[in-house]
Amino acid sequence: MSFMFEKLEVYQRAVDLAEKIAALTETFPAKGYYHLIDQIRRASLSISLNIAEGNGRWHAKERKNFFWIARGSVFECVPVLELCRRQKLITEEKHTELKTELEVLSKMLTALIKGTDKRDQ
Repeated sequence: MSFMFEKLEVYQRAVDLAEKIAALTETFPAKGYYHLIDQIRRASLSISLNIAEGNGRWHAKERKNFFWIARGSVFECVPVLELCRRQKLITEEKHTELKTELEVLSKMLTALIKGTDKRDQ
């Protein structure tokens, strides 16, 4: 048995991103960078967690709120990635790859939010 949200591409991509971020940050030196490691891990994980929690809500307004929070977590990842790039913890290529994935997730979450509005009418 699976939950409905597990079939959503946006959820699957969000889990993939969190996994990539976790693996990537394993290579970071812990000394002096714990705050960046912790923040980006929590923000990237928050995306899929809020998608899942939103799908567990009965009322569309509540669901939509969790999708907005997930979208906010996407945006939260952007400046942390930028700091990682500036501190030379990630390459330009990795920064571009992850930022592109964040843009895709943002668009998918926007569509999910708009779809929630349409289903509610």
